Amino acid sequence: MDTLASLLPPAPLAPGLYIVATPIGNLEDITLRALRVLRDADAIACEDTRMTVRLVQRYGLCRTLLPYHEHNARQALPGILRRLEAGEVVALVSDAGTPLVSDPGYRLVEAALAAGFPVVPIPGASALLAGLVAANLPTDRFFFAGFLPPRQAARRRALEDLAAVPGTLVFYEAPGRIGAALQDIAAVLGDRPACLARELTKRFEEWRRGSASQLAASAEADPPRGECVLMVGPAPAGQQAALAADVDAMLRAALAHDSVRDAAAAVAEATGQKRRDVYARALQLVQAEAKK
Repeated sequence: MDTLASLLPPAPLAPGLYIVATPIGNLEDITLRALRVLRDADAIACEDTRMTVRLVQRYGLCRTLLPYHEHNARQALPGILRRLEAGEVVALVSDAGTPLVSDPGYRLVEAALAAGFPVVPIPGASALLAGLVAANLPTDRFFFAGFLPPRQAARRRALEDLAAVPGTLVFYEAPGRIGAALQDIAAVLGDRPACLARELTKRFEEWRRGSASQLAASAEADPPRGECVLMVGPAPAGQQAALAADVDAMLRAALAHDSVRDAAAAVAEATGQKRRDVYARALQLVQAEAKK
């Protein structure tokens, strides 16, 4: 601790709420600034005190831990706001990684800002970015979709909404649902390139790369364990254009004998596209034909 003290000499922190990223596995993956804030804070609001206490004990940090999670947020929030009103420094951490990214905390940040208190981000580890940069998938554009719904019908609807996203898709997923999720991804999005990363920065870190169907088969043969990040590449060049052309051709054929509503419903059912989008396209085709 003498070394830590020499690296982080006392420096007063301005009162406010500090959003502090913590390691996702390896406790060495923490910034000096995060250590300073967590050492000098008046209190640390955390999802699970049993998780945060390991970091506290490792580095000799603030020992006032306040449980703040999705089940007690409404009851705990007023007490945290009172601390901020009293001019205290409160640090918010999640069990691992960057708070608010598929973790509780948004309501606390919203309430703190509404009350006029400063909210200060302290960046650091994130499973989302750690997985993305080593997945061997495009990183210029990506979309973080959090957790997919656990039931197949809802999961497939969610994937349909993501089909047109022009970038890499990133999901967090429970290991027991990875295989089913990958099967639905292959069925709804096509057999796109994908990467499954599990237990990032931990002893049993593992990477599986291949097509969605290959990873689904791998998950069935050797079920993954631990925390997982699943990344799916964007649709191959031309796939969206080809799909649009197919929809137009199907609509023109259906409109020859059906109403716009019925034609759109039939094509939406056949292609898996959103009915309202197909209906809007059908109206465009009818209007274009009327102008000829």
